[in-house]
Amino acid sequence: MTYQILLILAFTLMSAFFSASETAFTTLNKVRIKSLANNGNARAAAAFHLAENYDSLLSTILIGNNIVNIAGASIATIVFTNLYGSAGITISTAAMTVIVLILGEISPKFLAKESPESFALSATPALTFFVFLFTPLNYLSSWWKKLLGHLFKRKDEKKVTQEELMTFVDEAQNDGGIDERNGELIRSAIEFNDLDANDILTPRVNIVAVDQKMPMEKITELFLNTNYSRLPVYEESIDNIVGMIHEKDYFRALHRGEPSVSQIVKKVSYVGTGMKISDLLRLLQQVKTHMAVVVDEFGGTEGIVTMEDILEELVGDIWDEHDEVIDYFKKIDDLTYEVNCAANLDDMFDFFDLKKSDDEFDSVTVSGWVMEQLGKIPAAGDNFEFQKIKITVLKAAARHATMVTFLLPCPINEEQDRRSSE
Repeated sequence: MTYQILLILAFTLMSAFFSASETAFTTLNKVRIKSLANNGNARAAAAFHLAENYDSLLSTILIGNNIVNIAGASIATIVFTNLYGSAGITISTAAMTVIVLILGEISPKFLAKESPESFALSATPALTFFVFLFTPLNYLSSWWKKLLGHLFKRKDEKKVTQEELMTFVDEAQNDGGIDERNGELIRSAIEFNDLDANDILTPRVNIVAVDQKMPMEKITELFLNTNYSRLPVYEESIDNIVGMIHEKDYFRALHRGEPSVSQIVKKVSYVGTGMKISDLLRLLQQVKTHMAVVVDEFGGTEGIVTMEDILEELVGDIWDEHDEVIDYFKKIDDLTYEVNCAANLDDMFDFFDLKKSDDEFDSVTVSGWVMEQLGKIPAAGDNFEFQKIKITVLKAAARHATMVTFLLPCPINEEQDRRSSE
């Protein structure tokens, strides 16, 4: 009986081992294990091999777990029958259910989930042996799996969606695996291909360009007043941009006494408004230029996009010592903000935590959004209400708003808390 009790304990320990192994290899971070393997950790390499062949490993764990549980229950039945007669069967069933459930399943799985990588590395040698030992049974299990796969075919393959990737990033950031800055960078990279040239272009009305026949002294004034390093060059009309000139090339030509910029005009690329900025980035890299002209459906100039505009979508605003820092959202008091109408519409909705569906507005900037809401060309003093916020046009140019004020119903933090509770 002593040997039988020892066998029951041994089988319970093995049940705990198999249960913990299943949880550990289900929840471990494969990237972390792979990183250890790439750094020369032989056990991590073996663990990663088991994780990559998870079907075979799972089959081994299930076979082993069932063998030891059935064997332990059978021996326990013999022991309790010898002690209590026919009542021993009932006692054995109750006792082994509690033992297997608590010691063989719940406790080991809980402990393994707390540190899956460490347990997986510790269990790898034993699991490798059992995988080898149960190879014939694993082969039968693999054959049975293929048969079930033919009988019950799945139409849709499971793929990781963009929303799931965002969730992974949020979890990694909350767990401290990555900091906020790296989290934002990863999110920008994931969303990078969702943006079109139309989303980041400098609109036609804001383009500073030079006529190919413009006197050199006027071009000099433009370079000095705008601090731009590149200027588009057009012929007769802004709808006919023929290239661009670089500041360095221009001042060299000016020093040589060139009468016009015709000799230093560099080619630019022409793209449609719907071109993905990831494709546009590759195009600019291929043609070795930093500027592209975005044209509308009629061939007219919609705006321009530079390499810097694209990179800023990945890494955020890039400032140099000559850039003018623009505060698009200026706080006047707890309830009042001045908003520059050149601000991106998505940035405005994010800043004030407003609700917005993807297809609700056609505009990209606050200026276009204000015009949509008013239904006319804005003028100073025009106002409207949006989601309980009173918006008033503070300044307007000839055909668009340039500055608006936002009067909030409550301070911005309280407003965000209220919206999140809703």
